[in-house]
Amino acid sequence: MFKFLLSLLLFCCICFQTIAQKTYQINGIVRNAKTLKPIEGANILSKKGYAISSENGEFKLKNFINGTHSFKISHVGFKAKTIPVTINSEEKNITIYLNEATTTLNEIKVLGKSKKRKFKETPIVSQMVSKEFLKSNRENSLMQTLSKIPGVSTINIGSGQSKPVIRGLGFNRVAVVQNGIKHEAQQWGNDHGLEIDQHGIENIQIIKGPASLLYGSDAIAGVVDIQPNKIPLLNSTKGEVNILGETNNDLLGISAGIATRKQNWFYRGRLTYRDYADYKVPADQINYENYVFNLHENNLRNTAGNEADASFSFGFVGKNITTETVFSNVNAKNGFFANAHGLEVRTSSIDYDNSNRDVDLPFHKVNHFKITNNTTVNLENHTLHFDFGFQNNHREEHSEPVPHGFMPTPLNPVERIFKKNTFTFNARDAFKPNYKHNMVVGLNVEYQDNNIGGWGFLIPEYNRFTAGAFAYDQYEINSNLHFLGGLRYDYGFVDTKAYFDWFQSRVKNNDGSTSNVFLQRSKNKTVNFGNLSASFGLSYIHNKTTYKVNVGRSFRMPLSSELASDGVNYHMYRYERGNINLDPEVSYQLDLDIEHSNDIFGIGLSPFVNIFDNYIYLNPTPNYYETLQIYEYTQAKVFRAGGELRANATITKQLLLNASLEYVYSRQTSGPKEGFTLPFSPPLSTVLSFNYKLEKLMFFKNPQFMADLRITAAQEEIVPPEEKTEGYQVLNMSFLADLDVFKNNNPLEMRVKLNNVFDTKYFNHTSFYRLIDVPEAGRNVSVSITIPF
Repeated sequence: MFKFLLSLLLFCCICFQTIAQKTYQINGIVRNAKTLKPIEGANILSKKGYAISSENGEFKLKNFINGTHSFKISHVGFKAKTIPVTINSEEKNITIYLNEATTTLNEIKVLGKSKKRKFKETPIVSQMVSKEFLKSNRENSLMQTLSKIPGVSTINIGSGQSKPVIRGLGFNRVAVVQNGIKHEAQQWGNDHGLEIDQHGIENIQIIKGPASLLYGSDAIAGVVDIQPNKIPLLNSTKGEVNILGETNNDLLGISAGIATRKQNWFYRGRLTYRDYADYKVPADQINYENYVFNLHENNLRNTAGNEADASFSFGFVGKNITTETVFSNVNAKNGFFANAHGLEVRTSSIDYDNSNRDVDLPFHKVNHFKITNNTTVNLENHTLHFDFGFQNNHREEHSEPVPHGFMPTPLNPVERIFKKNTFTFNARDAFKPNYKHNMVVGLNVEYQDNNIGGWGFLIPEYNRFTAGAFAYDQYEINSNLHFLGGLRYDYGFVDTKAYFDWFQSRVKNNDGSTSNVFLQRSKNKTVNFGNLSASFGLSYIHNKTTYKVNVGRSFRMPLSSELASDGVNYHMYRYERGNINLDPEVSYQLDLDIEHSNDIFGIGLSPFVNIFDNYIYLNPTPNYYETLQIYEYTQAKVFRAGGELRANATITKQLLLNASLEYVYSRQTSGPKEGFTLPFSPPLSTVLSFNYKLEKLMFFKNPQFMADLRITAAQEEIVPPEEKTEGYQVLNMSFLADLDVFKNNNPLEMRVKLNNVFDTKYFNHTSFYRLIDVPEAGRNVSVSITIPF
């Protein structure tokens, strides 16, 4: 009995001592030692606990007593690290820096390659755009955000729309791919933007140069590949709400997204809404076609609009299969600058200055509905990828019903309607016959059905079918030398439909008499195309320097607008006429890329040489239709060369400097414009930027001060009737920081951005509105707050 009581007493003492022992909490953040960016998914392990770093690199560990404890921190692609931490206060704040590493087993096999290493081994000249870059540089549209990338620019159409230009080539020469499916809308038009919600995008790959081998026609100049987001972690739920406001066009926007996963099934959803007024330019009047337009309070009248986007997806992760189906819808209504549409505003009764927030005629409405499915099946030595896609693009262009020539006054304002359905199927098999080879064979099939409506005609109804088969092999000559070679064959046809005017026009007969007839604008015509694409390249890694060389042959099928347009384009104030006898564009390109980087600085050079056998372009002629100059599609040989130079330096752990230079030289070597450059050729441009980071500033965590100065030379190389543009310098500044508002380890993210600090008046040579003497937007302050949960 005595022994029992003694044991009980000792047990109680131990329990009391344990209860009385005070415990403490550790707050930490894991960063990349080179870039100082947070590392998500790092494992922090000790004998007392375990944690995984969040998207912001942060973690918490509780219930630690006084003393020194050992922690092991690891992450794929980084060197593992073990550190001691001494605890003697209620909370301990630590920052852990991990160094990048490649794990090698022996001279023959390389295991655990980081994404960066795989990128270096691929000879294709491309650039990865991270989620952090997209957040830090977000502009009004996705393509304006990507224009910060060297070699990438945009054709801007107002404040909310733009389309990509890679090394001076745009429109259907640049393919935009989302979730493995090529985005198909009415992207042939100068004033048609991309219907893509930029919120929630995590990773983008930009391929500079011919990419028809993998993506088929329309990738002759490059690709903007919006890649699927990472699958959510097991038994997790994450989301965010982003609130945005801007001063230049009084924009108000909100975007909310959530992703959750329970065991094998995962779900994602996002809603986005943006509403904006007319945007302001640093000018009070515009002179176009010898007519002076006065601007009320610097507002570019009738450029207001709104956009509502929604997406939902569900997916399954199994032992050998991963699949996700995404439903998305983008709906937008945007006004066209009133003076940009046929100059009818001179006689219009609309009071465009009555409100800067209403959308008057002319305007467009567009709804883009998309369903995609991506499925991956892992077999013993093969990985099968399947992509299915359906897209419906409904676009309406409304303008004042005004008679033109023999056309009477229309009964309604619906000038044009485009209804386009696109069906896409991709399949590819990736396999390794041995450890030296990574081979891929695949098939792409696409079918389009485009219908038209409204009282104005520009392009006919058409059906378009393309199918391509390809194969390529990435061969490892040794661990630092890789060869990539591939071939592809495509077949396609365009089937245009007949169209007659809905009104009669007076024509002169051969005998001198006149008749009133319904003019035929297009015919029932089918044209077939077939072509071969090829790509061969080498990548060599020597210490911290990577060398790449790639030679490619690409092609592009003519569009229906190039083949069979025959009508007035009032947005450009001209008459456009197609050519049914056009051949496919064929391009040959040599790309080089040299990049050296270490812990202190990095430098890269990407020159290219590009030759077109038969470049398609719209050529102004001396002929007129009524009072409008006739432009006809024609072909010519074109020589192009240029490239990008980029450099960065880590001055201290807090200060990073970046610089880039881009240049494109173009010359038509045959045809009616021999000796001239190409339309929308970007001028010499450089961007100088700095990024200063701190761990804490007052109540701000991880504050960053950013600034970039874009210096652009004058563009005097033009194609008549283009106008020359003067050089300019524009300064932009940003401040980013986190705020610990909530107790859930998810700080609030804040961004304040000041664009065009000095309200500079300048003309972007690749802007659509530059053609009608409209300068770029003036000073703008944007405030963005992201609330994660």
